[in-house]
Formats: sequence, structure tokens, C-alpha cells
Amino acid sequence: MNREEFIQKLFAKAREAGFQDCEACYAAGSDFSCEVFKGEVISYSSADSMGLGFRGLFHGKMGYASTQVLDEDAIDFLVEGAKTNAQLIESEDEEFLYPGSGEYAQVETYHPALEKVTAAEKLELCRRMEQLTLGMSDKVPQVEGCEIMSEMHETAIVNTRGLNVSGKGNLLGAYIAPLAKDGDKVNSGYKFAFTQDVSALDVESLVQNAVREAVDGLNAVSAPSGDTPVCIRGDAMADLLSTFSGVFSAKNAQKDLSLLKGREGEVIAAECVTILDDPHMPHMAASAAFDGEGVATRVKKVVDGGKLTTLLHNLKTAKRQGVETTGNASRPSYSSSVGVAPTNFYVQPSETAPQTLFQEMGDGLLITSVQGLHAGANAISGDFSLAAKGYFVREGKVSGAANGITIAGNFFDLLKNITAVANDLTFTPPSSSTFGSPTVWVSSLAVAGSADA
Repeated sequence: MNREEFIQKLFAKAREAGFQDCEACYAAGSDFSCEVFKGEVISYSSADSMGLGFRGLFHGKMGYASTQVLDEDAIDFLVEGAKTNAQLIESEDEEFLYPGSGEYAQVETYHPALEKVTAAEKLELCRRMEQLTLGMSDKVPQVEGCEIMSEMHETAIVNTRGLNVSGKGNLLGAYIAPLAKDGDKVNSGYKFAFTQDVSALDVESLVQNAVREAVDGLNAVSAPSGDTPVCIRGDAMADLLSTFSGVFSAKNAQKDLSLLKGREGEVIAAECVTILDDPHMPHMAASAAFDGEGVATRVKKVVDGGKLTTLLHNLKTAKRQGVETTGNASRPSYSSSVGVAPTNFYVQPSETAPQTLFQEMGDGLLITSVQGLHAGANAISGDFSLAAKGYFVREGKVSGAANGITIAGNFFDLLKNITAVANDLTFTPPSSSTFGSPTVWVSSLAVAGSADA
């Protein structure tokens, strides 16, 4: 049966079973990916998916169940599954469903032309990307990874309190990882780009940047140990922001898992630092007019000029704290329970070019990537110790690659020690949340390198 008929029958059955209110979260989509090696397709995937998550209030407890089939048997399964789940819940937190917002923003998340790009065209784009990479330098004899991927998704949330919202989006991504060799020296690089408009995808620039970093790294040397001024490039800073983003969650704060609990209104970063959560950015995978509870989303400055203005809330955390939700209820999939997560979460760029930051810094390091974020970072305390690589900055100019170094510090201290931010805003690969940052200049960071560097 179709979605609307299924949901109507599901709600009627749930009411008969004793549910006070109930909600259906429907999700459907298609995913494509292809990977080539030496011109041959080594990986190809194309799949459609569909599912429906059901949640309902049974004697004041919220029960969950999900299905990938829309038929009569699934209705019985969902109602009984959610009922059983609700009866197992011991939490005394008040649960409720949202009746809907009066107005929702128009957000550009879907590009019809992308759906017309055929699988054959994506394969050809992937082969072309590999060919460009191999022809860029005689020091790049091989490409470790060359992939094109795309996805389309549609979401709808309907409940018995009057909520009925839906939306869809699509995106295409390109990934390239060249391997550079020079005698016994080997180094790899990688770059990722995403777009809704294939004609706007600058493959040449993507390849050129990946190859340059792979080749530059062949002659990388370690840096001297000590407290060092550093510029952290946007993609590396975005990775750090992603790793520690949980500290901005009100849900974590209310579980005593965030050091920002109760610190709204305090200065937690340098004056030049503003961090936004913007669910209305066009052509971004995490953008949406409504959150996982159907609440209208809005743009907000989580950190404004260094001051923490708000944590991120869903309906439950907002009610517990006596504030309004920020529209950050998260439901990564139709079968997920409701949590809290950012949308497009990023450090606001300035109008200053990165080169100006290098000139003002004088001597130091430009960190272009960090590794070991899962093992080397404590997402609660903010402490980190991470392998890193990048470039030396000497007399204000980028000069020579740096590798074999470790940077260590604390995320909260890092935010306070940012001297300036640049204008080169860069985002991480898209997911249910997307993180971004421009290059930032940090006055001092502990660097461990070679003793004789």
C-alpha cells in the first residue's frame, strides 16, 4: 500500500491499542558509488532504500519500532513492537510529540538536474579524474583511491497532533587519493569535493591540490619540539570541531558529559571566533527546513564573538532546561531515536586571506591534516594529542612540507588562543551533520617533532 494509506491505518491501529499520540518518520532514497583503478571499475554499487520508523506515547512512555515493508503485517508489528518497547522504559522524563510550526523556511537541498546524470556519465567522470591525476606529475605513478558517489533522500514526518512535513535532497561527491613516489620515498594525498551541480565540479583543481600535497610530502621533514605558533587549515580545523562538537549538545550537558554545562553567556573563545549552526545553507547535505521532531529550523550563533550564547537543544532538553528548542533534534535514520546534533556547524570566516595570517604569524607551522582523532582526542575533557602534517611557515611564507609531528593541547584552550581567522571556509565531507572552518591562527600549540629538526 502507499505511504499515506499505510500511515492512516497504522495510526488507527495504534489508537485502538491504547497509544495516546503517535508519529511516523518515513525515509526513502537511492545511493550510487563507483571506484576505478587503472581505468577499470573495481567497485560499483547502486541501491534504493525505504523504511518507516514509528514512535508513540503509551502510558506516558515513548516506544519505538521500525519496518522496511509497508503492509498489514508491518502495522501489527510496529504497534506491538513500540508498545513492548514503551513498557520497558524506566525514565520518568516527560515525552511529547510536536504539533508543527506555523512557517518553515524554503531551503535549497534538491537539484533536479543531478537526477538526470546517468551512471555511465558518473563512471566516465571517475575515469577522467584518475587520468588527470596520473598525468599531473611523473612522481604520481598510481592512484590509491578514485571514487564518485551520489545520493538522493526523501524524508517525511507525520503525527496525530497535526504535524505533516516533508523534504528531499541530493548530492554528488568526488574523492581522489594520489600516491607519490621518488626513489624510496612514498607519500599519499587526498581531496574530497561535493556539489549538487555536476557542471560546477572543478575536477582539475581537486586533482591538482591532491597531487601537490602528495608530491610536496615526499620531502617532508619533522619540526622542532616546543610551543609553536600554528595556523590550522580549514579542513583540519573542521575535523577538530567535528570531534569536539558534542560539547555543544544540551543532551550531553544534562548528562554531565560536557564542560559547557551551565556556561551560556560566558566567554569560551577568542573575540574573533563565532560559531554558527546554519540549517538553511543551500546545496548542503545537512540542510533542512525541519529537524528530527518536525520543528522549524533556524540559523543561530552558538558562539558569538567568543561568547557561548546557547547549547543545541531538542524539545526534551529544552523543556528540561526551561528554554526554547533550537531545532536540533537529530534522527540520523528512520529507525533512530531522537537525539541532538548540529546541522551545518562552522567557524564564521573573516575577510582576511590566509596569506595575511601567515605574514602576521611570521614563523610557525601550517597544519593541513590531523590523524588519530578517535584514539587521540577526549571528546569530554577537550584534551588531544594527534599526529599531524603540513608545511613550515618561514618569514610569512609557506616553505617546505612538515611531517612526523604531533600536536597536543586542549580544544577549549585552543578556542581561546585563536588570534585570527581567514576567509577560506572549508567543509568536511557531508553526512547528517557537516562541519566547517576557515584557516585559523593559534598563538601557541605544543608540537612534538624530531630532536634534531
